Amino acid sequence: MTTQQTDTGMQARVVRKVALRLIPFLGLAYFLNYVDRTNIGFAKLTMSADLGLTETMFGLASGLFFIGYLLFEVPSNIALHRFGARRWIARILVTWGIVAAAMAFVPNATTLYVLRILLGIAEAGFFPGIMLYLTFWFPRSVRVRLTGLFMIALPASSAFGAPVAGAILQYADGFLGLAGWRVMFLVLGVPAVLLGVAAWFYLTDRPKDADWLAPDERRWLDDTMAAEQQATEATGKHRVRDSLRDPRVWALGLVYFGVTYGLYALSFFLPTIVAGFAESFDTSFSILENGLIVAVPFAVGAVAMVFWSRHSDRTGERVWHVALPALLGAVSIPVALYMESPLATMAVITVTAIGVFCALPVFWYLPSTFLAGAGAAAGIALVNTLGNSSGFGAPYITGFLLDATGNSRAGLWVVGVMMLVAGLTVLALRGRLRAADTDRVRA
Repeated sequence: MTTQQTDTGMQARVVRKVALRLIPFLGLAYFLNYVDRTNIGFAKLTMSADLGLTETMFGLASGLFFIGYLLFEVPSNIALHRFGARRWIARILVTWGIVAAAMAFVPNATTLYVLRILLGIAEAGFFPGIMLYLTFWFPRSVRVRLTGLFMIALPASSAFGAPVAGAILQYADGFLGLAGWRVMFLVLGVPAVLLGVAAWFYLTDRPKDADWLAPDERRWLDDTMAAEQQATEATGKHRVRDSLRDPRVWALGLVYFGVTYGLYALSFFLPTIVAGFAESFDTSFSILENGLIVAVPFAVGAVAMVFWSRHSDRTGERVWHVALPALLGAVSIPVALYMESPLATMAVITVTAIGVFCALPVFWYLPSTFLAGAGAAAGIALVNTLGNSSGFGAPYITGFLLDATGNSRAGLWVVGVMMLVAGLTVLALRGRLRAADTDRVRA
């Protein structure tokens, strides 16, 4: 057997072991992360009347999460790099679970605003921390595919979370003397605390510490990841100051802003859009039926995400694998406004969801082509910070336009424009990103 065959066999074996160990656990954590971030979209169906929220006030409550989230994102990711993923991810899970469960007891809109800000502070650093953590464990040749498997949790959180949230709202109303939306916040917040305790004992910081790998497997993985890290450091940015000044980081933040603008607009307002079918098409659905309908675009998006990320790894192409889905979302979302039935509208929105979710896992390959070490921790966090500022803008602007116009058309036109900007921006970066990747491979 040749050295190349031996190395290929070792990679297949080690990657499989690491993936089975980390991806399901991290995927479950991300599932809970996104559920606790966006379940306010379903709570709104009954919470708004209880707390006296207008559409604009609800959009503000949804978006305030991102104030604390954005302020603490970069410091949190640098802390993860310094103190270790195991400790920091466990801390994040426990604190956000406590705040998410506390939202069950808000007495008024002001308290809701405060807790949404605190939830953002508690969650800050989780997603970019996981993206950084995956660069410690998976070689570049398989990273997009495995990132895609991890990120299935994102559409799955809505595909499964929406029906669950709808069922709780409809059938658990009055449990423990609480309104259904309060029960939902409580039931969906506690699991994050439990998973945080488990993370402290289950996760491993680096390959050299992985006693669940055989000694030769541990040595091979540690050497492989160290070699990739050295190659990136030789050609890219590894100092915090340099990465934060790099125009490519800021441009990728703009790309991520456009893609996630579509994601958050759908996540926070799709239940409202479906409820609006009653007026638009003279039909109505129960809260549970609303949840099941909302789940469809996210479920289809999850399947498409897996195949698209595998295709990107197989071909080695990255930029067009981000640009094409973004442009698909940009074109499809305005079309949904002019469909003449609920079925046709949801079919087009499903196409938009495919565009959003296919772009995301491939996108996160791009920063690692020119960032390394502490610079990667800061740069990835900054990209995530810039992109997730859409999480404040999308709900607030969509809610404001919904109040101002009485329908969702204007808000969805904005979604289309933002995704168009994302697609065009990543294409404009194509040459610089390809050059960085080529230099890294040579090194």
